[in-house]
Amino acid sequence: MALYKNEIPILEYDDNQTSVIMPTHENLNIKLPEKAVFAFLGDVIDQYADIHHISPITHFISVTKNYPIYITNYKETQICICQAPVGSAPAAQLLDWLIGYGVKNVITAGSCGTLLDFPENMFLVPSKALRDEGTSYHYLPPARFVEIKPAVLKKIEHAMNQLHVPYKECITWTTDGFYRETPEKISYRKEEGCQVVEMECSALAAVAEFRNIEFGQILFTADTLANLDVYDERNWGSDSFEKALLLCLDIICDM
Repeated sequence: MALYKNEIPILEYDDNQTSVIMPTHENLNIKLPEKAVFAFLGDVIDQYADIHHISPITHFISVTKNYPIYITNYKETQICICQAPVGSAPAAQLLDWLIGYGVKNVITAGSCGTLLDFPENMFLVPSKALRDEGTSYHYLPPARFVEIKPAVLKKIEHAMNQLHVPYKECITWTTDGFYRETPEKISYRKEEGCQVVEMECSALAAVAEFRNIEFGQILFTADTLANLDVYDERNWGSDSFEKALLLCLDIICDM
């Protein structure tokens, strides 16, 4: 085990698996299912829980809010479902916590901005993510991309095909700077193969790799940055929220 130092702090990496504060430091008396849907879908997960009369088994407590943790039985499979907070740092913290209490297979879903001329509410499956955020550098050594495991990609894409849901495999740009997606940077990211932009994928993939669990993501297109002269938020992919949750539940059954 070693701390690899660098003049630039974000490029320093400590491969020690033991931290001063571990995800299970509260010593909660819970054991979560191995399969989890951890998704950026607004109130849709809470609405699903209300419709199916599911009460939280516990909460992840943060200063911002308390996140309900639900367990549902879907197609005879026990699944943990939880709303994911926007942003790489809080999302990674909550994912690490879920893993600490028993989760081993994770599918997440959320919206993305498209850098190309993609229609709204189009589904995509990221094969790798460009690490333009800070959190992943605390979980993996510095690198430009983090890749989704091919075996996980295969399972996700098999499920999408079985459900007859059109999709496209993509490379995503994960950024911390929602208001810093400048025209020149967008053009640069497109040159290196990025087709969409979002705020969590590379961080979550890094946590999963560090903790040795299976992780995959589906995205749906929301706003578009394809025209650098005229930004169009469209309808933020709102027509895909409920569909994305049901897709995740089907996909995680096969992971």
